[in-house]
Amino acid sequence: MEKTILKRANTQSFANSERIGVTNFIQGRKGKFRTIVKCQAGFMTVSDCPLAVSAIDTFRSYSQKGLQTIQFNPEGSEHWFTVFARKGKNVHSMDEDMFMTMKVGDINQEWSRTNLYSQNNYRLAGAKTWDDYAFRIK
Repeated sequence: MEKTILKRANTQSFANSERIGVTNFIQGRKGKFRTIVKCQAGFMTVSDCPLAVSAIDTFRSYSQKGLQTIQFNPEGSEHWFTVFARKGKNVHSMDEDMFMTMKVGDINQEWSRTNLYSQNNYRLAGAKTWDDYAFRIK
């Protein structure tokens, strides 16, 4: 499998062998998060997450069956940016901040049947336990 490593401006690198689309909207800024979730009846609902302080906290708050999208509204802006998007079992895009903070346990717990689960990514990142980062290169 092809080795895909992306470098960030601050010289941190992360593995992305599954070629998930990368966005860079959060950039360490503060703001609000909201989600688009598929409910049990099958339709989509939008939920604000007033207690979430990061995209990864928002991600960890939902099961794989429901979460479709996470959006971010930076302080001082009226615009919402998509920082996580999936369709079916494929994650189509994810923000760099999520790549850098997601752990193996976050994926193995609920998301092991999606393209986030990748032994190749784990190997490239040097991940050996559930508490290791899944994408960030050591």
